[in-house]
Amino acid sequence: MSDTRPRERITVYSDYVCPFCYLGRQSLSVYQTDRDDPLEIDWRPFDLRAGRRGPDGEIDPDADDGKDEDYYQQARENVRRLANEYDVDMAQEIATDVDSRPAQIASYHVSETEPYETWLAFDEAVFEALWLDGRDIGDRDVLVDCATDAGLTASVVDDALSDTDLDTRLDRLFEEANAEGITGVPTFAYDGHAARGAVPPAQLARLVDGT
Repeated sequence: MSDTRPRERITVYSDYVCPFCYLGRQSLSVYQTDRDDPLEIDWRPFDLRAGRRGPDGEIDPDADDGKDEDYYQQARENVRRLANEYDVDMAQEIATDVDSRPAQIASYHVSETEPYETWLAFDEAVFEALWLDGRDIGDRDVLVDCATDAGLTASVVDDALSDTDLDTRLDRLFEEANAEGITGVPTFAYDGHAARGAVPPAQLARLVDGT
């Protein structure tokens, strides 16, 4: 008999262009593997590029979002440290020139229209395209490849990217994250408690299991 019990879910706020979100997901994967009961991801999108977007929604390369070269240098060092700690290979340490909005729109569409396992496969394919293969996940063809990897067709991506209502709803999700006090990603939330950053599996175990 199949197990029909509702699975526990951990809420994860993230943005595909955040290297710490990728590293945090590697940590979460280790914790999920070590856990006796299944733990699904309740994904909530977050826009790290919000401070650089112009009125048309496009990224303004000249916009000042308060992050200077010292900030990015420190970020690179932290990414290298965590990648080594978690034994994760990465094609790049930061991706400041990549706009994740198309990927987030497509992922949100898949999460609404496909089974959880299909969304998860697409989600992981997007992360890997950027951080393992160094590809531009703002590009439609790259997203189509991710969809194919998840057993989907190109039409899924095209339908998502042409849906203006979906675009508006994604903005609403970004606003909800801000209203809930999410100021950085990744943020893992469970039962009224949260952990921010690419925290190790043991900290995720404490968050969820209290151990």
